[in-house]
Amino acid sequence: MSTLVIDIRPARVSDARAIAEVHDEAWRYAYRGIIPGRELERMVERRGPVWWESAIQRGSRIVVLTAGEEIAGYASFGRNRAAMLAAKGEIYEIYVRPHFQGIGLGRKLFSACRADMATRGVGGLAVWALADNERACAFYRSMGGAASARGSESFGGTTLDKVAFVWP
Repeated sequence: MSTLVIDIRPARVSDARAIAEVHDEAWRYAYRGIIPGRELERMVERRGPVWWESAIQRGSRIVVLTAGEEIAGYASFGRNRAAMLAAKGEIYEIYVRPHFQGIGLGRKLFSACRADMATRGVGGLAVWALADNERACAFYRSMGGAASARGSESFGGTTLDKVAFVWP
């Protein structure tokens, strides 16, 4: 019997290719049938390794979750971008490879982001999710998030509703 070591650490430039792969797999899994196909492909293609290298080099707050030697998920977070929400922090993205979903790794990433922001004095947390992404909305509700605002986002010629979940 072997034990798989789970770890969360800041992303390194050398992680860019693996983060791009997680992004590709997780976005296709989460948004196929929600975001129009052509727009989804464009969004995935824009976030290749070079994009992630640049984000990491710019100092964006990105953490990776490793399962053994494999990067199984990532999250990016920082200051809240929506002044209307009563939260100083925001998780911009949190994604786990589909074959690692459902075993608590998303919870670990969420908690790590929240703890990091708390140590920096960033109180309160917001996360936006597309309203049609039922798995994401259920996840944030299970984590104690309260649906606090609604908005919309355009993907090509399609406008989709989104929901802001907030934690004190």
